[in-house]
Amino acid sequence: MLFSEKIIQTAPTPPSGQELRVFVHDANAARKLADLLSALLRSLNPSGNRRPVFLGIGTDRSTGDSLGPLVGARLNELAPGLLPVYGTLEQPVHAVNLREKIQEIEKNYPHPLIIAVDACLGQLQNVGSINMGPGALQPGAGVHKMLPPVGDIFFSGVVNIGGYMEYLVLQNTRLSQVIKMADCITRAIISGYLPLKEE
Repeated sequence: MLFSEKIIQTAPTPPSGQELRVFVHDANAARKLADLLSALLRSLNPSGNRRPVFLGIGTDRSTGDSLGPLVGARLNELAPGLLPVYGTLEQPVHAVNLREKIQEIEKNYPHPLIIAVDACLGQLQNVGSINMGPGALQPGAGVHKMLPPVGDIFFSGVVNIGGYMEYLVLQNTRLSQVIKMADCITRAIISGYLPLKEE
């Protein structure tokens, strides 16, 4: 993926309603995220007629921006068929194809409930944190891209420090950190959604 095609968001403006920030080294991080995800899925879909869909935004060509695709790949590996997955390491969703994929989701799943995951850059003290809540992500905001907001529920992982030479920072983000965050989000999605699907 070329630098001009890069998707990354700045730390999101808190949406209205309930939200949560946890750090990946917190032993209870995945459980806290899963509990909130379950609550949000119930409140945003009380009739149960909206199909939850996963959308991982990013690319495998940049370590710092691989969070979304890593989560998508892990979901397919650990819980195949749990929910439709868009955005994996093999088939990433990024600046070039984001609009096309949103149209594809809306065509295949009328009025979907999109769970969107993306990486972001933030302040030093927030690196390693995962933010989630109701609302949409604004992909590309951190690199001045004008892309459509996406998602009904967001997960946003602060993978590195923002504010200066974002592309270089993303390329030099530690893969181990991103993998830990991806595993945490994956476990949260599985634990938060599986009981609802089985009801």
